[in-house]
Amino acid sequence: MAGSRVEDTVASLVMPIVERNSFELVDVEFIKEGAYWYLRVYIDKTGGVTLDDCQLVSEELSDRLDRVDPIKQSYFLEVSSPGLNRPLKTERDFERYRGEQIELKLYAPLNGKKTFEGELIGLQDGKILIKQENGEETCFDRNDVSVARRNVKL
Repeated sequence: MAGSRVEDTVASLVMPIVERNSFELVDVEFIKEGAYWYLRVYIDKTGGVTLDDCQLVSEELSDRLDRVDPIKQSYFLEVSSPGLNRPLKTERDFERYRGEQIELKLYAPLNGKKTFEGELIGLQDGKILIKQENGEETCFDRNDVSVARRNVKL
């Protein structure tokens, strides 16, 4: 089982754990890096997640994965926070971070650029609208965007 099927299966296994503990499931990824496979689960909650939160989800999910055994190859399980510059994946994410600075990376260049930054105006009908630093409002088809993430500068 590879790719999104594993991710969907793991998401369904972890969702009851996340909901029971008032966390939010941000993302699940199953990727190969070098010779090793990694199953990464990103969780969040108001005020941020702690190491104890990650450990709780990791232990419960590990038990469920051992029982269901949906992944045949060996892998490393990691549960963590998505970080300050978290990816925006759901409509709820785009609503929550409206008015904040985001960074968009495109699959193909637009006017010679693949990366854009600006204030998130919103997401509507599959279009992401941002206001760039120069005041220009730019609209991107969500299908053309490889990554949309918060752009928090410290």
